[in-house]
Amino acid sequence: MADQTDLPLIISPLVSQALSQGAPVVALESAVISHGLPFPQNLELALELEEIIRRQGVVPATIGVLQGRVHVGLDKSQTERLAQERDLHKISARDFAPALTFGWSGGTTVAGTMLAAHRSGIKIFATGGIGGVHRHPKYDISADLPQLASTPMMVVCAGAKSILDLDATLEYLDTHSVPVVGFQTDEFPAFFARSSGLRASCRVETPEQAAALARNHWGLGMSSAVLLTAPPPESDALLHTEVEQAIQIAQKEADERNIRGQSVTPFLLQRLTQLTEGRSLRANLALLKNNARIASQVSQSL
Repeated sequence: MADQTDLPLIISPLVSQALSQGAPVVALESAVISHGLPFPQNLELALELEEIIRRQGVVPATIGVLQGRVHVGLDKSQTERLAQERDLHKISARDFAPALTFGWSGGTTVAGTMLAAHRSGIKIFATGGIGGVHRHPKYDISADLPQLASTPMMVVCAGAKSILDLDATLEYLDTHSVPVVGFQTDEFPAFFARSSGLRASCRVETPEQAAALARNHWGLGMSSAVLLTAPPPESDALLHTEVEQAIQIAQKEADERNIRGQSVTPFLLQRLTQLTEGRSLRANLALLKNNARIASQVSQSL
């Protein structure tokens, strides 16, 4: 059993150099690699997201845990390990201590990625959709929400995952002073769908406006995140009604199988892929790439 003091945060040379020079860096999660997609699709996506960010003149920093060491900026071989190894852990903020203590390897969730990115000095993070308040049971609340409430960084996403109670999720964010900012939209996106029928707290039109809003938020002494929400590309988005119908079927199956905790979201997303004949997966991939582009553009002003 390793001692925690022997397991420091390991920042890659490229990321470290960029941060020391004040150059833009965008963090990426790795749970989508370890638990979100099958091999080799997960590896292809991870490498493509990093390349999208590089093409914007920004340094990508994919965060993951390998043998009890938290890496900020995975190299290709490390990403391949997370894409191919079995029995990996899904590492949220609560799981860092066990990971460090027992030498776990795994992909970091939104909450886990935020914690490591913030400690590294990274100000912006691109993901697919955040976790939130589950529809059933209501007391199942993602660790992403309290992390957003307490971590001053910008998170670029396509809203919260459609399988969640979006209204309750927005209420939580409102209570904890997390601005929910629509990027060129007045609505809170519904992950696979562009519209949820719920309003964002405000709207920005450009990356520069988004960066200015974040600076003003933190300049006022706020310690919460800024959630920048971008709808999925119109060509790949699903209709909200179609997604809802599939969710009802998938949620009923999850209840019947007594699927709980961290296993709920992967199960529901997999069933939605099957029920929509792969269209929800295509939307997921498209919005991840779109969010990486937007985050890169905002990072240049942050």
